[in-house]
Amino acid sequence: MTNTSTITPHDKADVLAQALPYIRKFHGKTLVIKYGGNAMTDPALQKAFAEDVVLLKLVGMNPVVVHGGGPQIEAALGRLGKKGEFIQGMRVTDAETMEVVEWVLAGEVQQDIVGLINQAGGKAVGLTGRDGGMIRAKKLKMMDSKDPAKEYDVGQVGDIESIDPAVVKALQDDAFIPVISPIGFGDHNESYNINADVVAAKLATVLKAEKLLMLTNISGVLDKAGQLLTDLTARRIDELFADGTISGGMLPKIAGALDAAKSGVNAVHIIDGRVPHALLLEILTDQAFGTMIRSH
Repeated sequence: MTNTSTITPHDKADVLAQALPYIRKFHGKTLVIKYGGNAMTDPALQKAFAEDVVLLKLVGMNPVVVHGGGPQIEAALGRLGKKGEFIQGMRVTDAETMEVVEWVLAGEVQQDIVGLINQAGGKAVGLTGRDGGMIRAKKLKMMDSKDPAKEYDVGQVGDIESIDPAVVKALQDDAFIPVISPIGFGDHNESYNINADVVAAKLATVLKAEKLLMLTNISGVLDKAGQLLTDLTARRIDELFADGTISGGMLPKIAGALDAAKSGVNAVHIIDGRVPHALLLEILTDQAFGTMIRSH
């Protein structure tokens, strides 16, 4: 962590003054934050994240947190003697795995985040897609990436049909910080496990968020030489998909980010969750701490 005790009061005032235009610009605006990776498992980073979210709320922005929980789900499945199985980056979710996903995400992980934010002085409320009928989903049809005639059964993995943000808006208007687990429900009240990046991107679109911020375990989108690409347009991303620069686990993340940018979210930021206070640095300073994706 940076030692702030050596900073003069004058410099501290200067830092705050630099943040002012950003505070003014984003006052009253919604920020959807996808929380995952190291930021979620390292205690010092967890604390910094919670403080950032509370500060953003205090200066008049409306943060909404959507969280993942891959490592925690793996650990819980391991304790039960089950091995996680993935097809094309998606977790195969049978009925028993779905139960584990629900209690890990909506119980353990979500309540940890709620507790951290409350401890930092905020008022967080945990939700799943069931609350307020927020995330309606159907079974995801997964086609083989090379042979479109071939379909995989990935179990209770969901594809979002619609999001009703009424419950989120009601909480936001009342000084609460919503913390959302990516679980949806279907026509027959069945539960679905949904990719958290996809939920965050879709929610940002529906809420007409000013920004979607995705915390990851990398410094952002890198080119083939490993250099950080700080500013990308939708067209440039299509080129990076085509030439294979963006692949693997980054695909659903960037695809969701791109959809959000094309659907009216002003800016999507993929930021390095391993940097303490990365959220504040990205929102309140000129310094880019990741990749910003713009629609055009």
